[in-house]
Amino acid sequence: MKDKVSIITPCFNSAEYITDCIDSVVNQTYQNWGMIIVDDNSSDQSVKIIKKKKSLEDRIKLIELKENIGSAMARNFALKSAKGRFIAFLDSDDKWYSDKLSLQIDFMKSNKIFFSFTSYDIINNKGNPTNKVISVPQKITYSQYLKNTIIGCLTVIIDTKNIRIPLMKDIRTSHDMLLWLEILKDENYAYGFNQVLSSYRLSSNSNTKNKLFAAIDVWRVYRKYERLNVVDSFYNFMHYTFNALKKRI
Repeated sequence: MKDKVSIITPCFNSAEYITDCIDSVVNQTYQNWGMIIVDDNSSDQSVKIIKKKKSLEDRIKLIELKENIGSAMARNFALKSAKGRFIAFLDSDDKWYSDKLSLQIDFMKSNKIFFSFTSYDIINNKGNPTNKVISVPQKITYSQYLKNTIIGCLTVIIDTKNIRIPLMKDIRTSHDMLLWLEILKDENYAYGFNQVLSSYRLSSNSNTKNKLFAAIDVWRVYRKYERLNVVDSFYNFMHYTFNALKKRI
């Protein structure tokens, strides 16, 4: 029997997108999965939609939070509940290609890889293609990732048989960055699988104001969490800014 994959999905006011997200999991060719959706006290119809999907698919687990605590802490609720050997991440406004789990897990097992990420494409708010693809390198180290945050959270799969996944830090936008850095302190590399297997949606959460918050949080990661000095922080931040802009051209 194939190893189980636990899929971590935080949700907040995603009624417009959550059906696409869930359907992309249900339609996977790799079928031994459990999807843990943590609703972060949504005020729209998200929970109603999830419950309807859950009634048709018992591999979906819903955790309803009574107050809004942010996506990092919501993900931690799911991580604590995860039972699968493999942990995958998928946000509620994104979606996967149907062969994502099959191809990526085969890539990991064939090459004895414990931390992998893939290329992904960009779709607009309506789910239509923008013809923009984010391609990934063959592998990346801790120091390289400080300069280039190329790892898309929606693409990551981690083998918990070989890697202990710490809980995410309570930081606004860069909690996934912090998690990958923490893992890369013990692992030599995260390995890129340069095949498009996921779609990242440009939604209202992708506006300029939030991009500014993200940049501020990256600086905070350097100084507060990774404890880099000002010179090293500035050096890495310049590379981060260049690579972030390059991804959007």
